[in-house]
Amino acid sequence: MNDRQASQLLQHTAHRASAEMPAGNWIWYQEWNRALFFHWKVDAELMKQLIPAGLEPDILDGHAWISVVAFTMENIRPRYLPAIAMLSDFHEINVRTYVKSGEEAGVYFLSIEAQKYLSVKLSRSLSGLPYETAGMERKYGERHFYRSVNKRTGNILEADYTTGPELAAKTPLDKWLTERYYLFLDKGGRWYKYAIHHAEWRLYAPEFSALRISYNTGPFNLHHTNLAAVHYSDGVKVIAWPRAELAAGL
Repeated sequence: MNDRQASQLLQHTAHRASAEMPAGNWIWYQEWNRALFFHWKVDAELMKQLIPAGLEPDILDGHAWISVVAFTMENIRPRYLPAIAMLSDFHEINVRTYVKSGEEAGVYFLSIEAQKYLSVKLSRSLSGLPYETAGMERKYGERHFYRSVNKRTGNILEADYTTGPELAAKTPLDKWLTERYYLFLDKGGRWYKYAIHHAEWRLYAPEFSALRISYNTGPFNLHHTNLAAVHYSDGVKVIAWPRAELAAGL
C-alpha cells in the first residue's frame, strides 16, 4: 500500500463507530487474509481471571466473549520498506477477548500461535505480544483446509470448509465481534495501546464438511460443539500506528 492508497483508506471511517482515529503517522502495513472467526459466549466473572486489573470485559447480551481467529498474515512491513516473504508471510491463530479501558473498547490477546519460528521470534520481540510457534498447514482449492496443532498446549484446530455466501446484512453482533481498532498490552508492569485501521470486514457464512476445535484457555474449554457464531472473510489491508504507552497505567 502506497501513501495515496493509505490516504484513500483513511477517508473511510464510518464503520469504526465510536473508535476515534489515532493521531500521527502510521508506521506498519500488513494484510490479514482468508480469516476464519470462531466465537464463544463465556461467563464475564470468570473472564476477569484472564485479563489484567484495569481492563474490564466488554459485555454483550450479558456475556463476555472469546474468539479464535485463524488467518494468514501477509506482506507485513514497515511503512517505507518492502516485505520479506520468509518473515512477513505466515499462518497465525490468535485467541482474543473483548475488553474496555474507560470509554475505549478493544481486544486483549490471550495467546497467539504462528507457523514460522523466525517470524514468531521477531514478532514477539518487536510487538511484545505473546507469540509462540505451532505446527500449521493450509490448502486452498474448491474446498479449503486449515490445520494447527500446538504440541505444548494441546490446542487443535482443523477445518475443512467452503467460504459460503456473503452476509447480505450484518447484525449488531457481527459488527461488534469484528470491527475492533484497539489492542491493549501489558508488558513488564507497563501498559500499551496499539491502534489500527482497515476497511470494513466483508463477512461470509462458511460451510464446514469437517470441524474440530479444542482450545483450553484458563477456565474455558473452547470447543466446536459450543460455538456461538462463525464468520469468514477474504481479509483486510491494515495500517498500524506505533504503540502508545499509557503513562498513568490502566
